[in-house]
Amino acid sequence: MNVLIDTSIWSLVLQRNKALIQNEEIRKVVEDLIEEFRVKMIGPIRQEILSGITNKGQFLKLREILQSFEDLTLATPDYERAAEMFNICRKKGIQGNHVDFVICAAAERFQLSIFTLDADFQNYAKHLPIRLFRA
Repeated sequence: MNVLIDTSIWSLVLQRNKALIQNEEIRKVVEDLIEEFRVKMIGPIRQEILSGITNKGQFLKLREILQSFEDLTLATPDYERAAEMFNICRKKGIQGNHVDFVICAAAERFQLSIFTLDADFQNYAKHLPIRLFRA
């Protein structure tokens, strides 16, 4: 199954100083997924990864690395589904951010597992038809 890697994982793996990576196992899993061509990307995740990088050189280098991953095309129904998912979770008392629900909607439509360190996705998975990737 193909995998949508959340920003929390990308942030860990793409740290400039590899010595700072706390979990080498996660880095290895991502490398294996990339080598197997199983990694998928969406624009909102790309934007989250690149946001906040104030050093122009670092930004350009990271942008170039990420260009290896073509964005899946999202359409109006994906955003409508994300809003529906937001509402489903909200009724159950679960709050989340809008990008998280776009990730959930994209994962559902493209039949992807979500690889994340964000515990919120475990709560979403209790009420939404999403699969979480287990390393």
